[in-house]
Amino acid sequence: MSNPIPVKIVVAGGFAVGKTTFVTSISDIDPLTTEAAMTKVSEGVDNLGDALGKKSTTVAMDFGRVALSEELILYLFGTPGQDRFHFMWDELVRGAIGACVVVDTSRVEDCFAAVDYMERSGVPFIVAINAFDGMLRHHPEDVREALDIPAHVPVVVTDCRHRAAVRDTLVALVRHAMMMAHQPA
Repeated sequence: MSNPIPVKIVVAGGFAVGKTTFVTSISDIDPLTTEAAMTKVSEGVDNLGDALGKKSTTVAMDFGRVALSEELILYLFGTPGQDRFHFMWDELVRGAIGACVVVDTSRVEDCFAAVDYMERSGVPFIVAINAFDGMLRHHPEDVREALDIPAHVPVVVTDCRHRAAVRDTLVALVRHAMMMAHQPA
């Protein structure tokens, strides 16, 4: 048996869209999370939107590991969602084969920064609509249009709380990244 291939994946998106939940629900190991309590000091800095009940936030990154098969191990790096932590994205994305941009359709505008970043960096990415409580508020093609996502970028529906849904999302991302790697430059 050969050694498994390690692959780096980034999980990005706006504040409170489900990135930590995405990494936690699929990781084969206890994930490393850098959650810190939300404080009064961040009130004027972080836009909570409709996530007013959120008590903690990622301040550096989330890290998890999942074996998709005996041959393929994914290392997941979740980005912090607040604008003030975007300076860390360059390091988190370095060496990644692809990224999953998680979207909360009640706050689509919060994901513009992640989509723009992935497009500028040239990292293959997919958009994963987090269907909170199994509810899909908007059709995937409407989300594609709202985010101005090119036709070659997959837009999928997931539920960040469910391992099987996250696994299917990661499989779609790996397939997309492999397809993009074989495209002529």
